[in-house]
Amino acid sequence: MADVLSQNEIDALLKQLSTGELDADDFTETKSVKVKEYDFSRPAKFSKEHLRTLEIIFEHYGRLLSSNLPAYLRKNVQVEVMNSEAVTYSEFSNALSNPVLLGVVNMAPLSGNIIIEIATNLGYAIIDRLLGGVGEPLEKKREFSEIELSILEKIFTILIDLLREPWTNVVEIHPYLERIETNPQFAQIISPTEMIAIVTVNINIGGVEGLMNICLPYLTLEDVMDKLNTKYWFSTMQDRDETSYADVIETAINRALIPVSAELGKSSLTVMDFINLQVGDVIKLNRKIEDELDIYVGNIVKFKALPGSFNDDYAVKVTEIIREEE
Repeated sequence: MADVLSQNEIDALLKQLSTGELDADDFTETKSVKVKEYDFSRPAKFSKEHLRTLEIIFEHYGRLLSSNLPAYLRKNVQVEVMNSEAVTYSEFSNALSNPVLLGVVNMAPLSGNIIIEIATNLGYAIIDRLLGGVGEPLEKKREFSEIELSILEKIFTILIDLLREPWTNVVEIHPYLERIETNPQFAQIISPTEMIAIVTVNINIGGVEGLMNICLPYLTLEDVMDKLNTKYWFSTMQDRDETSYADVIETAINRALIPVSAELGKSSLTVMDFINLQVGDVIKLNRKIEDELDIYVGNIVKFKALPGSFNDDYAVKVTEIIREEE
C-alpha cells in the first residue's frame, strides 16, 4: 500500500504544480495491457491439463484393449492414443458419417452419458472375425443389420467394462451400454453448443486400421474436473509392483476355460471292422478295469484317476498329480 501524504506535503505539491516546477504528465504511467480474446460460443472449459490427464487415462485404457480384445477376436490388436481436443458437440456430430457406429454409455454415478464412436470398417472387420472369417472390412459401406448390431453389442459391453480400471484414480464408475445408434441424429445426448472433450484412439486389428473417438461432455465430467490433473492423478496412483501384476494375471488365468478329458483306453481296428461295427459289439481296450486313467488338461496329461460315477453321471477320482518335472 502506498504511503499516505501529510497535509503539508499535499500543500507543497499543489504549490509546485501551480508554479510550473512539476508537470502532471510526469506522474502518468502508461502500462500496456495484453487482451486475450475469448469466444463466448466456445467457452474454455477444458484446459490443457485436463486434456493431458484424459490422454493418460485412455493410454491405460488402450493397454487394456490390446491385452483383452485378442482373446475374443483371435487377432493381434494394437491401440494408440492419437490426440485429444475440446470442441462443441455440434462439431463432433456434424463430422459423423451415416451409417455410423455409436455406443451411448451411461457413466454412473456421474451424470449424463459419453459416446464411443468406432469406425465402420472396424465394425465390419469385428463382425467378420467373430463369425469365423479372416476379419476383413466390406469394400462398400452399408447399414448394419439387427443381427450384426447384436454381435457388436457384446464387443461394446467388453469395451465399456474395461473403462472402470483406468478411471479408478479419478472416480469409481459403473458404466453400462444404454444403446447403439447408427444414425448420428438419434445420439443427441446434450445441446449442440455444449463443450466436449474428444480423445481419438487408433486401433489396428490384424492389419485393419481405424479410429475410435470417445466423446466426453463437460456436463458429465463437471463433478470430477478438479481431479483431472496430473498432480492429483500421480498423488492418488496406487503403487504397483510385480506382486500386484502377478495377482491380476493369476485372476485372469483362474477365469480361463480349458477342456479336461479322461482317456478310457486305446484300441486299433481295421477299416473293415470299423465299418461292420454293430450295436452291442465290444471293443477291447488296452487298459484293465482297475488301471488308472490318463486325465488330459488341454492336450497335456496332468492327472491319474480311477473311473466311477457321481449322481448318475460319469466321473473320475483323481489319484495322482503329474508334475511338470516328472
